[in-house]
Amino acid sequence: MTRFWSEKTRRVEPYVPGEQPLDKKYIKLNTNENPYPPSPAVKEAIVSNVSKLSLYPDPDCTALKELIASKESLNIEKVFIGNGSDEVLAFSFMAFFDPDSTILFPEITYSFYPVYSSLFNINYNLISVKDDFTFHRSDFFQKNDGIIFANPNAPTGIYLTLDNIEEILLGNRDSLMIVDEAYIDFAGEPSAVALIKNYDNLLVVRTFSKSRSLAGLRVGYALGQPSLIEGLERIKNSINSYTIDRLALSGAQAALEDEDYYKETIKRIIRTRNNTAEKLEDYGFKVLPSSSNFLFVSHPDYNAEDLFYVLKEKGVLLRYFKQNKIDNYLRISVGSSEEMNTFLSVIRELLEGF
Repeated sequence: MTRFWSEKTRRVEPYVPGEQPLDKKYIKLNTNENPYPPSPAVKEAIVSNVSKLSLYPDPDCTALKELIASKESLNIEKVFIGNGSDEVLAFSFMAFFDPDSTILFPEITYSFYPVYSSLFNINYNLISVKDDFTFHRSDFFQKNDGIIFANPNAPTGIYLTLDNIEEILLGNRDSLMIVDEAYIDFAGEPSAVALIKNYDNLLVVRTFSKSRSLAGLRVGYALGQPSLIEGLERIKNSINSYTIDRLALSGAQAALEDEDYYKETIKRIIRTRNNTAEKLEDYGFKVLPSSSNFLFVSHPDYNAEDLFYVLKEKGVLLRYFKQNKIDNYLRISVGSSEEMNTFLSVIRELLEGF
C-alpha cells in the first residue's frame, strides 16, 4: 500500500520516541518523565470538567494563557498554547521557516529538529560540539534563516547562560532564534524569557510534561513578541483550532496554580539527580554536568550499548542513542529516590560481574 504514499512520506525519517513497553514492569528511566504524580488539584480539576465534554474547549485557551502570562510577567498576547511542546515546535517550523531556507542547530541536540527540517523541506547546518559537548558561540555567526537549540540541552543536560544566549541573539538580529526550554525548571538558572522584552527575534518554548508531571496530557506553550505568537496562531487555526481539549486545559491550569507542590517535586528530583550523579562517579562513570531531570553518562571500561541491553533484561530501561559522538553514552532519567537506589544496586552488581 506504500504506492499511495506522497514523496514527502517516502523521504522523511520519523522521530523515534522512547519506548513505552507493555511486556513487563520496568524501572522506567528512558523518557524523562516525572517520577511523581501531578498535583492532587489536577485530578479534581479534570473530574469537574468531565460533564462538559459535550462542548468544544476554548480554542484560544484564554484562562491558561492568562495564568501563564501572569506568572511570566508578560501580556497575554505573548503566549501561545499547543498540544505538547513538540506540536509547538512543529508549528514554529511551519510559521517561520520557508522551504529551502537554512537553519542552524547543534549536532548533538533534540533529535526532532532534523525530522521537522526534513518534513518541511528546510535545509540545516549542524554546529559542531567540542569534546565537552559545548559549542563555540561564534559558529552561529554565519548566514542563516533561523536558529534552534534546547536549553538545557538534550540529551546532554548542559545549560547555556543568558549572556551567551544574548550574544547569539545580537549576532543574528535578522534571524529567529527558538530556545527550547523543556527542562529549564530543573536548572536552577534563569530562563531566556527574561530576554523577550528586548528581542523580537526570540521564541521560548516550554512544556508541562516534565516539571508539572503532565506528560500524559500533552500541553506545551511558546512565549515571544505578539507578531511571533500571531504567526503560530495562523498555522494552528489552519490545521485544528481545538488542539487542546477541556481536560488538558483544566489539568494544566490546576498544575500551574499549585506552586508549592511543583517546587517540592523539583527539589526532590534535583536532590536525587545530584546524589545519583555522585554515586555513578564513584562507580567510575563520566557524568556530564546536568541542569535537567536526567543524567548523560559514559564508562571508560564498559560499552554503553551492552549496558543498555543488559539493564533492560534486568528490568531497568534507559535511553541509548546510536549516534556519532554519543554512541558510548547512556541517558538516565531521574526517577524517584527508591527507583534510583534500585538502579544503582543493579548497575553496581553488573559492573562487578562484567
